[in-house]
Amino acid sequence: QVQLVESGGGLVQAGGSLRLSCAASGNIGNRNAMGWYRQAPGKQRDLVATISSSSGTTYADSVKGRFTISRDNAKNTVYLQLNRLAPEDTAVYYCKAEIWASLTLKYNYWGQGTQVTVSS
Repeated sequence: QVQLVESGGGLVQAGGSLRLSCAASGNIGNRNAMGWYRQAPGKQRDLVATISSSSGTTYADSVKGRFTISRDNAKNTVYLQLNRLAPEDTAVYYCKAEIWASLTLKYNYWGQGTQVTVSS
C-alpha cells in the first residue's frame, strides 16, 4: 500500500510563490509517474503537471513557464514549485502516483490534497 502526504499549501498574494511537496511511503517501484492535479470549487479535477520515473515532465498550458515539477527519488518525494501565482490558481492541489506493477497492471494512489489560495 502506498500513501501520499502533501504539504506546503497556504495563502499567498498574487505574484507570490509556494512550493508543494508530496512524500510517498510504501513501495512505489521503479516504473511510476507522479503528478499534481488541482480542483477549484465547483470545477473538475485537472492535470497540472506530471513527472515520470526517468524525470520526463508534462505541464498544463495554463502553468507552463510558471510551475516546475521535480522529484527526489532517494526521498520518494515529488515537488511542485509555483511561481507568479494568480487568483485563478486557487484550488486544492492533489498528488497522484501511478505505479506499474507489470506491463498491464497499474495502480493509482491519491493524496488528501493541500489548499492553495491566491489573493488579488
